[in-house]
Amino acid sequence: MAPPSGLLPGLVDLQVNGFRGIDLNRDDIAADDVVALTRELWTAGVTRYLPTLITGSEARLAAAMRAVAAARRAGPLIAHSIAGIHVEGPHLSAADGARGAHDPAWIRPPDTAELDRWIDASEGLVRVVTLAPEWDGAAAYIAHAVRRGVAVSLGHAAPNAADVRAAAGHGATLSTHLGNGCAPVLPRHPNHLWAQLAEDRLTAMFIADGHHLPADALTAMIRAKTPERSVLVSDAAPLAGAPPGTYETSVGGRVTVEPGGALRLAGTSLLAGSGASLLDCVRWATEQLPFEPATLWAMASTTPARLLGGPAAGDRVLVEADAEAWVAVRTEVAGTVVHA
Repeated sequence: MAPPSGLLPGLVDLQVNGFRGIDLNRDDIAADDVVALTRELWTAGVTRYLPTLITGSEARLAAAMRAVAAARRAGPLIAHSIAGIHVEGPHLSAADGARGAHDPAWIRPPDTAELDRWIDASEGLVRVVTLAPEWDGAAAYIAHAVRRGVAVSLGHAAPNAADVRAAAGHGATLSTHLGNGCAPVLPRHPNHLWAQLAEDRLTAMFIADGHHLPADALTAMIRAKTPERSVLVSDAAPLAGAPPGTYETSVGGRVTVEPGGALRLAGTSLLAGSGASLLDCVRWATEQLPFEPATLWAMASTTPARLLGGPAAGDRVLVEADAEAWVAVRTEVAGTVVHA
């Protein structure tokens, strides 16, 4: 199926761990790497995004945050595109399955003082924190984060329905890659997926790469949340675009890129992020889901932009289809052509 025609609102990706070999969670990540990542994302039609930092030591997280903040000083277009930071962890479930590829050695309880230090290290760029709401102290942490202007997203969790409702009541507004980052087997009902789908105060992020969620599950979830409360993300990993093989990575250790593009912890069925760009995800969703192409494009552009304060009129992309993929043939950021 062809992409929507004409200049479209730029893609806005709320979860990017890396792309085309650039790894935001490497110990020695530098500002130049973040600038290079931003430019690579422009070639894939992404005009704004949240660099996403994964569970690790506070020292590593703070160093990466300083690198992101320094990257924004490279120029106004880079600053425009780096819309903030998404911290995915470390306050996640330690349970197998729910934890996903996050290192259990660094899983720890919510700590408002650590959040305050993140905000200082990032120069105020922390926009989203993903946490498991079943932790003791989660309610106070969520309320504190909201007061500091940080959105809280539920993910990599094993809560009960009451935990989900309580988190929303204290100000949580998002679900991180709903349907993933949870136990592989759940009770039919109740379970926290139903609770998050039923909670209208939560907007759900979904990975539409064809591996994280099958088409029928994603269709049902979007219908439950409504497209207005559904956001497509890539969860792109540094191995996005890499040929099949097994690689050593900073998150998850040995990761296998399968011929179909799935990234899995070597020797397991556990996914280790996505090998797709957000543009790839929108293409897959358009081909596989029973929604209008314009509706799906909005879920990857204007809807996430609204969560960041509103769309930017000068962020636009022109997309064409070739035999195997959709291609961003022109990207404009803040009215300036950054890729053609």
